[in-house]
Amino acid sequence: MQRIQHFTNNDYPSKKRKTTVLPRPEKINSSITFLKTIKYVAALFLTLLVTISSAAEHNVEMKNVGVDGTMVFEPAVINIAVGDTVHFLPTDMAHNSESVDGLTPEGSVTWKGEMNKKVSVTIDKEGVYVYQCLPHVPLAMVGVIVAGQPANLEEVKEKSTALTSKFATNKDRLEKYLTEVR
Repeated sequence: MQRIQHFTNNDYPSKKRKTTVLPRPEKINSSITFLKTIKYVAALFLTLLVTISSAAEHNVEMKNVGVDGTMVFEPAVINIAVGDTVHFLPTDMAHNSESVDGLTPEGSVTWKGEMNKKVSVTIDKEGVYVYQCLPHVPLAMVGVIVAGQPANLEEVKEKSTALTSKFATNKDRLEKYLTEVR
């Protein structure tokens, strides 16, 4: 036989009413300020992450023969963003890449690659950068990087005569490249 047990109201555990305590207004304001700060820091972090991840890489080949003739960099003129990296690749032997003193933005990064070696440069300032292959300067083996706006273009044009006076051939090559700068 099954036994049935009966309970009275007094036998059930009592239900306590839950009370909600509201925070004081100054705590609400500090919580809102904290949340706004967190949102700001997160937005700043994401912006930085996008900026870092959006930096591009560009290859420039050092060649004996190319579209502009002998002893050239290809491409000869490149447009990039500040923060991008340019890799100079020794496609053919007996070349290097180095920035030309006075033909880069003031206070910008400069470089001097070794012969027959890849050199990578992260461009840090806006403007025009002229570079050369040191053993082939007489053959006008030069190139141009434009990072962002060419703010120093007129200054580079004025100062470039010191470099172009060393050219034995292709005397107008650098001038031609500088006319392509926009």
